[in-house]
Amino acid sequence: MPLADVSADAWRNLAGRAVEPNGYYLPDWELAVDASARGRTGTAALTAFRDTELVGLLPVISMWRAYKIPLPVLVSADPYGNLSTPVLDRDHAETAALAIMRQARDAGAHALILRSVTLDGRVMKAFREELRRDGLRPLLLQSHLRAALNANGDADELLYEALGTKKMKELRRQRNRLAEHGAVHFEIARTQQDVATAVETFLTLEASGWKAKRGTALAQDAGDASFVRRASVALAANGQCEIISLRSGATPVAAGIVLRQADRAFFFKLGVDERFANSRRACS
Repeated sequence: MPLADVSADAWRNLAGRAVEPNGYYLPDWELAVDASARGRTGTAALTAFRDTELVGLLPVISMWRAYKIPLPVLVSADPYGNLSTPVLDRDHAETAALAIMRQARDAGAHALILRSVTLDGRVMKAFREELRRDGLRPLLLQSHLRAALNANGDADELLYEALGTKKMKELRRQRNRLAEHGAVHFEIARTQQDVATAVETFLTLEASGWKAKRGTALAQDAGDASFVRRASVALAANGQCEIISLRSGATPVAAGIVLRQADRAFFFKLGVDERFANSRRACS
């Protein structure tokens, strides 16, 4: 079925029970992407139900659209983020995984490619288990490591452990240089009203440098700008989006959009005023 036909309320309820968080497949994000984001509209959905309750969902596109390869294969849709983990109910993960694979097969697909998923996560465990019962196993096409931060410990200790004394000293120097232009401080927009204001600052910053020169800044495409405005404000209503800004005095130097689900945070994009290029590392 078309992704736009999936009940947003049912999807939100499922996301609240997800066995593995994925901020980019929250309904208010992915439906906004599907509505207007450049090159990412018109997505389909594989769904799983238990009676009338939605217990699994995976946005998909054809292999031709994903890779320009004319094979009967479905591929997880790019949610304008770096994670495409399917949304599975924590109490019915294996049942949902099986239903999604069966629906893909019934749609004529000879394979289902899951892009950008955590290999050792509970979602892949559910898919592997259902395949194992049929004497099958998934084929790993490629893998790579992505940056992640376990932020459960003390902030200063985490920074020193990750960066070391020399790097921390350099960051303090960069922060002092930035402070020459005004007091350095962070602002975090969390309410819908504040996020609506902050997203305009983010769009302006993101379009102020090299991305604009390449023509890839979000603000340069009406559909992209519409998606990020709609998604960020809608998610803020549920505490699932915040925009963090670094300022030097009253001047915004950098801004980033962060999505939140359960105990995870997902960093979307960063916009930087390149006039402060020599001191922007202070935002770390």
